[in-house]
Amino acid sequence: MPINILMPALSPTMEKGNLAKWLKKEGDQVKSGDVIAEIETDKATMEVEAVEEGTIAKIVVPEGTQDVAVNDVIAVLAGDGEDVKAAGAGAAKPAPKAAEPPAPPKAAEAPKPAPAPAAASPKPAAAPAPQAASPASQVNGHGRIFSSPLARRLAKGAGIELSRIMGSGPHGRIIARDVEEAKSGRGLKAPAAAPTAAPALAPSMSDKQILALYEPGSYEIVPHDNMRRTIAQRLTAAVQSVPTFYLTIDCDIGKLLAAREEVNAAAPKDKEKKPLYKLSVNDFVIKAMAVAMQKIPDCNVSWTEGGMLKHKHSDIGVAVAMPGGLITPIIRKAETKTLSAISNEMKDFAARARARKLKPDEYQGGTTAISNLGMYGIKDFTAVINPPHATILAVGTSEERAVVRSGKIEIAHIMSVTLSCDHRAVDGALGAELIGAFRQLIENPVMMMV
Repeated sequence: MPINILMPALSPTMEKGNLAKWLKKEGDQVKSGDVIAEIETDKATMEVEAVEEGTIAKIVVPEGTQDVAVNDVIAVLAGDGEDVKAAGAGAAKPAPKAAEPPAPPKAAEAPKPAPAPAAASPKPAAAPAPQAASPASQVNGHGRIFSSPLARRLAKGAGIELSRIMGSGPHGRIIARDVEEAKSGRGLKAPAAAPTAAPALAPSMSDKQILALYEPGSYEIVPHDNMRRTIAQRLTAAVQSVPTFYLTIDCDIGKLLAAREEVNAAAPKDKEKKPLYKLSVNDFVIKAMAVAMQKIPDCNVSWTEGGMLKHKHSDIGVAVAMPGGLITPIIRKAETKTLSAISNEMKDFAARARARKLKPDEYQGGTTAISNLGMYGIKDFTAVINPPHATILAVGTSEERAVVRSGKIEIAHIMSVTLSCDHRAVDGALGAELIGAFRQLIENPVMMMV
């Protein structure tokens, strides 16, 4: 019986992928473990291995096809002894959407934004409030409004809602005198605000609205790839759903720079007389953040609706720029690793990240993250938290600044860092403790070794 080869889910969040390349063609025999295709996810290009032996009877989805849904049939394998032609003839045809990548012009045609919710209607107050149906039923059915029988009759005859009358009787009970005062306009509560829907986000401009602002022919449309779309979706969700506050602090890294120079100068050499490692300032930042998270364990957490996840280790994600976006490979258990080990691991991650060769378990998860723009000369900035992280550290450049010490002006190497915190998980004082612990470590790098 023919075997369907399906589009695999290469990560827990993957829903679609691009079939970048077939490494086997129709008629080729494959063994279990043979690499048959390359799949592009939103973050990496990964190899797909055959799990069964047989002959490729039919390639259903050609290479270059974009947005192939997980579990869609991409090829058919004929088992040993099966008729390859018959197996290929019975192959399922690809869905039209998967068979052809979207043409560039289509990128400009987005669905029109949904009409604004009912809150935007000019007459939301026309619908009566639930409690205004019948004052008597409120008293008898729910007992929420205390009033005398005479007061109810008078209020009904005057067309006044009991809920608007201020009661002067025992325990706020509405009596006949209160209704008489209400008739003259005294003793009335302010009208209740009309019920409104939860505030909705303003719809963004449609593609047609944006294109209308520019002269035709003055631009070209570059369709978004999966990475750009995923980054946009996740960061938009993070900004809208994570209540964030920011803490900025200046760090004197003079001792760190001196220690870095000494350590690099003493690094052992390989056979080609090249140093086995070369530490960067970012390596010290990773280590300091990892140790600080252990010193302030209540910050090493992730928010979930069911409870707080308190992590045992500091798994530090480090933002790496790559063509079309960025990715955050993770240094696992960074608090337990030496600076040289962190340095070499980051160099390997950065090289493979730019080539889109990272595995999902190398960039998914983590307990916090670091974004360093110091190499671009950025003094300070704020970074967007990447859930499920509760924090992210934005690192600026180190520069010589004038500082006052013991009443004297001196020159020091200062580096500004900003900690973004998810207020659901980390309160202000707790975040201040974490960034304080980080500064203590980064200013005294020998403490990272203790």
